[in-house]
Amino acid sequence: MQTSAANRFAGLDHLRALAIIIVFVYHYSMFGHPAGLHEYFGSWGWTGVDLFFVLSGFLIGGQLFAKIAKDARVSYGEFYFKRSLRILPAFFAVLALYIAIPGFKERSQLPPLWRMFTFTQNFGLDLSKEGAFSHAWSLCIEEQFYLFLPLLIIGLHAIKAHKKAIYILPALFLFGFTIRTYMWYDVIPKAETFGRAYYMYIYYPTWSRLDGLLAGVALAAFYYFKPQSWQKLTAKGNRIFFIALPLLAGAWFIAHDQHQYDIRGAIFGYPAIAIGYGALVFAALSPTCFLYKYSSRITRFIAVLSYSIYLTHKQLIHLTHEFLQPRGIDNDSYTSFWISTAVALLGGWLLHLIVEKPFLRLRDRWLARRKNAKTPALQPAQPATRA
Repeated sequence: MQTSAANRFAGLDHLRALAIIIVFVYHYSMFGHPAGLHEYFGSWGWTGVDLFFVLSGFLIGGQLFAKIAKDARVSYGEFYFKRSLRILPAFFAVLALYIAIPGFKERSQLPPLWRMFTFTQNFGLDLSKEGAFSHAWSLCIEEQFYLFLPLLIIGLHAIKAHKKAIYILPALFLFGFTIRTYMWYDVIPKAETFGRAYYMYIYYPTWSRLDGLLAGVALAAFYYFKPQSWQKLTAKGNRIFFIALPLLAGAWFIAHDQHQYDIRGAIFGYPAIAIGYGALVFAALSPTCFLYKYSSRITRFIAVLSYSIYLTHKQLIHLTHEFLQPRGIDNDSYTSFWISTAVALLGGWLLHLIVEKPFLRLRDRWLARRKNAKTPALQPAQPATRA
């Protein structure tokens, strides 16, 4: 059993591990997979990024709201610095591998490098032409969102309305409904190929995929601005968990593989998924929920490596299959699956150890020095004077 603060993150570690596992299984099916793997475990795996979005929205949004709730000054420079050293080193290390090693590409070609450097790859992404490193599209959405969110808060702060940022969230949810409806009825019908148009105009663009991030930010706002209501509701954590399950089941019915590409999945599926995963994260943050109470070294390990695994898993699956197939191990065998899983874990661990971890330590040291520099040194006591 861990301390209370650590337990909160133990619950989130379970969900972060779940997110990367289902994403891995889903992407594995693109390279050949054992019978039944995709049908029973992978058809919902594409929503793993939405779970990542909710988790990220809570954690990153919470960094800003924690300061605002205390009426403390928000250092946006520090916010962007922390975000940069968390995301950019590992991302650019993997991008360098793509550039330096042609065989590292799991599909066709990279998008133009300027799109990778500006995190705009997700706009107009066409997998038939620029399929390499395509899974970075979700990272583009996060980076764009976290550029926008602080700017929004700065604007609200200027008019003394920064604590009302939460009221922007419903408007953004409605914007998602509106833009997806417009794309479905007015843009996609004019395209030559439905599948290509669906991904280009609904699945990948930022305007269509903010639901999960907004759900996470809404949770963070609730946590920091309504602490009494939060405590009252989280006193029933296991009940919240069992409410989350039917919400996710409903989202699955609306937007699983068979319905993802029809009108209900395209327009209503994404918010349904965000609400379901939002409830699951809410449960994991509840002190009375079993997800919060019990930690696991396994899920902690996978959660720590999740970002590095996400960046490299498709490439490593591809390279592992390229190595195994000439040796008589078929892509659709469980032997290939488990070997690929082990290689993905090893690759994620190496990227974390060599790149991600050193930069996180550098970030923490810099922040500690900055904090110490702001703390005035104690002045020596002055000798007493006589009247």
